[in-house]
Amino acid sequence: MIKIMEQFQAEKETMASAYAAQMDKLMENPDVMELEADLGVCIMGAGMKEIARRHPGQLLNCGIQEANMVGVACGLSAVGKIPFLHSFAPFITRRANDQIFISGCYSGANIRLVGSDPGIMAAYNGGTHMPFEDVAVLRAFPELTILEPTDNTMLKNLMEQLVEKRGVYYLRTARKTMTKIYEDDSIFTIGKANILREGTDAAILATGIMVAEALRAAKILNEEGISVRVVDMFTIKPLDREMVIQCAKTTGALVTAENHNIINGLGSAVSEVAGEHCPVPIERVGVQDCFGEVGDIEYLMEAFHLTAEDIAEKVRTVIARKRG
Repeated sequence: MIKIMEQFQAEKETMASAYAAQMDKLMENPDVMELEADLGVCIMGAGMKEIARRHPGQLLNCGIQEANMVGVACGLSAVGKIPFLHSFAPFITRRANDQIFISGCYSGANIRLVGSDPGIMAAYNGGTHMPFEDVAVLRAFPELTILEPTDNTMLKNLMEQLVEKRGVYYLRTARKTMTKIYEDDSIFTIGKANILREGTDAAILATGIMVAEALRAAKILNEEGISVRVVDMFTIKPLDREMVIQCAKTTGALVTAENHNIINGLGSAVSEVAGEHCPVPIERVGVQDCFGEVGDIEYLMEAFHLTAEDIAEKVRTVIARKRG
């Protein structure tokens, strides 16, 4: 059961810190392990050193070799361990693609891939570190689940659930401070989207950092007399098909918003479902099939047209299309 904040605000801790704190808690189970590609302390914070001290043998630094780290994790899962393995999102996906497919999905491994700083969130690390294609690639891998936590509350709850589940999971996580959307005691259902705001003229289906932008866009549009439903599609695969169809039937117009290439990401997934079951006008907010660049988050949001106003403009467009 989810509880939505009455007023959205910045989190008190970064998502990286929230991840480290939750790993510390989960490692009370001796089978839970954390694997790092030489990024544990510098990316996830000094707390990782304390975690290693408190849980000896449960945190492994595999070095700058993500493909090998995936293989190690799959081996650990074969003997009953529950490995979480972290690196920057482009490295845990692009560099380890074949290992994820063969050693992970094809072999029925039980691992949790954690990719931090997806899309423009890599900021000053620039285009080489900006994965606009990670979801696109992994969507095509059978028996792999893709989750993009919206805030720290969701991250911690999903991590707790993943200890009890089996399979290959990809957690597409932020590293810096997110907007707090959910109350601390919220419980999420993997595979089921959350309606954050009701509306009748159109529906915005968003994920990750774009959820907060979608809520801001809805507020802008409300002042214009436009009623918009906002949905948090935190499970990108398997997509909540029932929610997509319901939104299409209820509002007759959909806008997707993602920090990812518009090709084969959330927008494509939603379009596939709507096209098969309830065709309606759809507009997509996302990266327009290009490479990333260096800059701060505010600049990059504008440069790649990922702002609340960009979403609002797409809503205006899709409603005009609906009205013919």
